[in-house]
Amino acid sequence: MARRPFNDEPISGLAAWSSRLALFSLVVAGLSVVILRSNLLEIEPALATVAAALILAALAIGLALLAFVAIWRQGLAGLGRAILGLTLGAVLLAYPAYLAQRAYRYPAISDVTTDPANPPRYTALAAQRPKHRIVYPAGNARLQRAAYPDIVPLQLTLPLRTSYAVVLGVLNKRKWQLVESAPPTGNRAEATIEATARTLLMGFRDDIAIRVDLRSASRFGWHDFGANASRLRSLLEDIDEASNNAPEPKPEAPPEKKPAPKRPGQKK
Repeated sequence: MARRPFNDEPISGLAAWSSRLALFSLVVAGLSVVILRSNLLEIEPALATVAAALILAALAIGLALLAFVAIWRQGLAGLGRAILGLTLGAVLLAYPAYLAQRAYRYPAISDVTTDPANPPRYTALAAQRPKHRIVYPAGNARLQRAAYPDIVPLQLTLPLRTSYAVVLGVLNKRKWQLVESAPPTGNRAEATIEATARTLLMGFRDDIAIRVDLRSASRFGWHDFGANASRLRSLLEDIDEASNNAPEPKPEAPPEKKPAPKRPGQKK
């Protein structure tokens, strides 16, 4: 007697294409992350690659849902493939869904500072930023104060040189790319630091300028989803903690008095 195959039920084509599209979208998403983090392409085509991956993931979810109906009604095989397509598609769309929630929650700004009236300026980083993103937008101040009232200057009870060293130590611990660091000198009563931080997943660059005040601004995009305010809030907390643990500055020794010159005929 002829042996019957273990599973001779036809596989749902919808389920098969759902899993294929989901796997392909996962590859495209991984490729887009590599492109963004390595600067292989300009930001626009790199983001287009991300958008393509998300569209494929959405299609995979749609085909998976249709496959569930077909499998239920027609008794087709392929349930595992439909579940795979649905799961991978949902995983890929989870991140943009999270960003959409933050976009609804936070204002559409991408430049935040502790001093909107006179924000720190980018000098060393100005050449790396788009020209229209060098100056702090005047319209941001009202939105920032309403959404992030806690982003204000941090009052430190340390000398300027000690404060500069504390801030520099915090930035080095965060492994941000230092672009410029100008300590206070005798002729310079102001210390400035400029650095670049990158987002964890996509590697987007956000630039930080530190004077007496702080400023964090995205290089691209009109909405930062609260990232720059969160970065400044965390940075202020770290600086405050580090300043509290900083050693007390030693008092400067008074200058040695030189002996007065002897007058003619003066005895020793």
